[in-house]
Amino acid sequence: MATQQDAVTRANFDEVILPIYAPAEFIPVKGKGSRVWDQQGKEYVDFAGGIAVTALGHCHPALVETLKTQGETLWHISNVFTNEPALRLARKLIDATFAERVVFMNSGTEANETAFKLARFYASTRHSPYKTKIIAFHNAFHGRSLFTVTVGGQPKYSDGFGPKPADIIHVPFNDLHAVKAVMDDHTCAVVVEPIQGEGGVTAATPEFLQGLRELCDQHKALLVFDEVQCGMGRSGDLFAYMHYGVTPDILTSAKALGGGFPISAMLTTNEIASVFHAGSHGSTYGGNPLACAVAGTAFDIINTPEVLNGVNAKRQLFVKHLQQIGEKYQLFSEIRGMGLLVGAELTAPFKGRARDFLYAAAEAGVMVLNAGPDVMRFAPSLVIDEQDIDEGMRRFASAVEKVVNG
Repeated sequence: MATQQDAVTRANFDEVILPIYAPAEFIPVKGKGSRVWDQQGKEYVDFAGGIAVTALGHCHPALVETLKTQGETLWHISNVFTNEPALRLARKLIDATFAERVVFMNSGTEANETAFKLARFYASTRHSPYKTKIIAFHNAFHGRSLFTVTVGGQPKYSDGFGPKPADIIHVPFNDLHAVKAVMDDHTCAVVVEPIQGEGGVTAATPEFLQGLRELCDQHKALLVFDEVQCGMGRSGDLFAYMHYGVTPDILTSAKALGGGFPISAMLTTNEIASVFHAGSHGSTYGGNPLACAVAGTAFDIINTPEVLNGVNAKRQLFVKHLQQIGEKYQLFSEIRGMGLLVGAELTAPFKGRARDFLYAAAEAGVMVLNAGPDVMRFAPSLVIDEQDIDEGMRRFASAVEKVVNG
């Protein structure tokens, strides 16, 4: 029988893990701040942030201490009981946002599933059982459950799994006229990412989100913001809706909320939450003390002027480096996004080759992401040091040179 002491290699992945991922050839074994080391001791600068999750870097001392303390106190009790860390975290979120009620889940998918279920239940309870239409957007990403993957506007993730949840319509992102054309009194919700992450790191225009708010008010529909990737400081504000001055009815948060510990939240108002009752929805693990304690500490650190004000300054450094690389190799047609969610779209000669640059970057000692085949994505720690940005970009530039020169 295999033991924990047996050697583990990348080849083991193909033997034991369901083939739904294509992980890198190296295996990270240690992280500190914005640096990561693999099994051979090679060091990497982390610009991926666990896909916008490790917002305070790896093994932040305050998060580690909180996890140790809570781990020696209370791990899990289920939703048959409440617990102090969950109540404290809920209060922090409510005090800092538009929300009046919060529920905790374990992932962005679960938070969005909760939001979509609540939106339909609210519409059927307060208005009409026929008010079920959900309007969402092409290239959106809202999770991997059958409901959330159907609301997401990318058929490649939803096709082949049998009948999909019905009455979901997709229109182009940032196109208010397209929304108006399909919006009616049967619409229960409009679901939107203020910044599309997986779909190419594209930020909504202020006019678009303001227009969605007005349309939802006009048709008595709920406006749902998926801030799983763009929330918790990533935009330079605690949540992106604050940047736009547009308040949603429901907001979902995950990824950076726990700084690396799995947790998510759905935020809403008293009026909307009131349609649910005991048993309407639930989660065995959601809101467990370990997750909520760590998330509470992460929240306290992220929701400070020091961290939030630093995000845009760090963004400018990323943009400056990317512009220099782009100009040298005629590589990028646009650098976009917001805060420390940065997207760099490849020019025509390099379309479809984002993974080539990602793999070359890993060889050069820097971890980056892609957002589809044409966009390089950067989602580092919100507290990454400037010297780490400089060094990581130096390594990325060397990777680009290798790919461009063949």
